Amino acid sequence: MKAFSGARLSGAVAVLLACAAGPASAETTIRIGHVLAESHSWNIAAQGFAKDVAEKTGGELKVEIFPGGQLGTEKEVIEGLQFGSVQGGVIGAGSFQSVEPKLGIIEMPYAWPTREKAFAALDGDLGTALAKLLEAKNIKVLAWWENGFRDLTNSKRPITTPADLAGLKIRVTPDKVRLETFEALGAQPAPLAFGELYSALQQGVFDAQENPLAVIESSSFFDVQKYVSKTEHVWGAAALVLSKPVWDKLTPDQQQVVEAAAKDWGAKQRQMVTDGTAETVKNLEAKGMVFNEVDKAAFEAAVKPVWDKNAAVFGDELMALVETYRK
Repeated sequence: MKAFSGARLSGAVAVLLACAAGPASAETTIRIGHVLAESHSWNIAAQGFAKDVAEKTGGELKVEIFPGGQLGTEKEVIEGLQFGSVQGGVIGAGSFQSVEPKLGIIEMPYAWPTREKAFAALDGDLGTALAKLLEAKNIKVLAWWENGFRDLTNSKRPITTPADLAGLKIRVTPDKVRLETFEALGAQPAPLAFGELYSALQQGVFDAQENPLAVIESSSFFDVQKYVSKTEHVWGAAALVLSKPVWDKLTPDQQQVVEAAAKDWGAKQRQMVTDGTAETVKNLEAKGMVFNEVDKAAFEAAVKPVWDKNAAVFGDELMALVETYRK
C-alpha cells in the first residue's frame, strides 16, 4: 500500500513539474470565430494563418477557425474576448465601439479617400493607438485586416442622391456611428445582427442594407436585393484579435510566430480584396443585380454633421492622426 502511495505521489510530482514548465511544451488550441461565409477572404486568410502557426510552432499551437457566426455574433465574441470565454476572432472594426467608442473613428463616413491611406494609418500611429485602447479592454490586436468599401443595396430603386433614401428601411451594423450616418442621409436605419440579415431582407423587414461587395456576394444577398448603389460611404477595417489572457499564456517565441503570421496573412487578405473586386461585380451583375454611380459630393456634405457630433468622442489626438493620414 505504501509503494502504491509512493507511485501516486511520484506521478503527482511529475504532473506539477510539467505544469511549472509552462505552456511551450504542451499543445494549445486557439478557437477563432467570425460571422462571414467560408468563401469570404476573412475565412480563407484565417485558415492560412492557422496552417502557418501550426507549422511554425511544430504543432505546439493549433488554431481552429469557426466561420458563419458559430461562436456568436460580433458583439457576443467581443464580450467573450474580454472575459476569456472566447479565445479569438476576426471582427469588423466598427463593432468594437461597444467596448471602446473611439474605435468608431476608423469607419467614419468618407474618412478615407483611398484604401492605401487607410492602410498607412492602421499600419502606423493610428493603428498603434487604437490597438492600445483595445488592449486596455483585454483584447490583443494581432493585425489589421480589411473589410473594404461599403456600398448600398436595396430592393426598391437606384439611389443616386441622399434624397432617394427617404423612407427606405435600412439595416445597419449595431454601432452608433453607422446609425447616425444613415439618419443624416435621411433613411430609416435600424441595427440588426449580421446573422439575421438575409432572412430580414427576404421577409421585407428591411428594404436595404450596406456592406462590401465581397460580403454581398458571399452572403447571397443578390437573391433578395436588386440595386447596388456605389456609395462607398465607409471604408471598413477588420482586426484579427486574441483574448489578452490567451495571448499572455503564449511563450515569447509563440507570440512572435502568431503576430508575424497575422500580419503576413493580413497583407494577403487585403490583396484578395483588390484582386476580387472586378470579378465580384461581374458575378453580381450575372446574378441580376443592377449597379449605379452616386453623387458622392452630396453624400459627403450630408454626413458632415456626424463628424461634428463625434469629434469630442474621439478626442483631439485621434482626430489629428486621422487628418494626417487622410490628406
